[in-house]
Amino acid sequence: QGRILEKTGLCSQITFGRYVRQGRKLGVDPKLFIQDRQFNKVPVRVYQPKVTSDGRRRGILFFHGGGWVFGSLDTYEKVCRYLSRESESVVVSVQYRLAPEHKYPAAYEDCLHATIHFMNNIEHYGVDPANVIVCGDSAGGNLAAAVSQTLAGRSDLPKLRAQILIYPGLQALDFNLPSYHQNRGVPLLFRERAAFFALQYLNGDALHMQEVLEGSHIPPDMRLKYRKWVSPDNIPEKFKVRGVKPLRPTDFIAEVYETVKRFCEPNLCPLLAEDAIVHQLPESFILTCEYDVLRDDGLLYKKRLEDNGVRVTWYHLEDGFHGVISLYDYCGFSFPAGKRGLDSVVNFLKSL
Repeated sequence: QGRILEKTGLCSQITFGRYVRQGRKLGVDPKLFIQDRQFNKVPVRVYQPKVTSDGRRRGILFFHGGGWVFGSLDTYEKVCRYLSRESESVVVSVQYRLAPEHKYPAAYEDCLHATIHFMNNIEHYGVDPANVIVCGDSAGGNLAAAVSQTLAGRSDLPKLRAQILIYPGLQALDFNLPSYHQNRGVPLLFRERAAFFALQYLNGDALHMQEVLEGSHIPPDMRLKYRKWVSPDNIPEKFKVRGVKPLRPTDFIAEVYETVKRFCEPNLCPLLAEDAIVHQLPESFILTCEYDVLRDDGLLYKKRLEDNGVRVTWYHLEDGFHGVISLYDYCGFSFPAGKRGLDSVVNFLKSL
């Protein structure tokens, strides 16, 4: 439908997608105080439980999904209300700037600045500075991982208590990992769309999408360097039983690499961070879905974290697909896997 509208010149695919996903305005929530604020010029929505608390609460910074291109505070209203109510936490949902209008690193910088602002003004929200968590799904999981890595090296701020990464996208080197083949045509995220979104975020356009999908955008020596972290060899065999065919390597195209070389920056692709950074990361929760092109990004990061001595809680939805959490109670339809996934996040939060 979006394509038809674009061809007829009525509106771009992205504008249409944003319209469809904008979410409905919800009424008041009897259990929460909800207010819209600005944290360091970044729009945020703060959810605070009304129920009295014995001590200071935990605080969660939530970065929404949507391929860095879609999504808003309203789209994730139900998810954030649920997290705040069920875990009795203060939730700050961050409205970062979207691509293609605002390219990388705009979204990352907005999430980082909002997080630092919150940490510096934490007493206004009754939050324990030792109990701040970053959380996000899909592109938001990418942003949470990047913010977490940036703050790991900061001595002037309290350490994050945890990071929660819900089917995160963490690398753009290899769009041919097993999960990319197995789930290439599974909604809500097709293999092509994953590359399309990454390129929109990076460059504000999707030129060279085909070359990126084929893998000709990364020089052979870099492929070799990152192979220790981004490789099917690091994915447990049981995830490869559904058809995986090895690809013949494509030739490297230098001019394509010139346009996408920032894919090798950890703030954009957190899976590529050095061990010295990964080693300092907080306790982590990673949720993966079996029917998701990004499944292996999560599995590879889980291994990296564990190899570096970081405690990881991993929750795998055997019947889950990409985006299932954002469909929780969405326009009257909901998937049991989405509710289970959300509850696994709540249980992790309560365990902290």
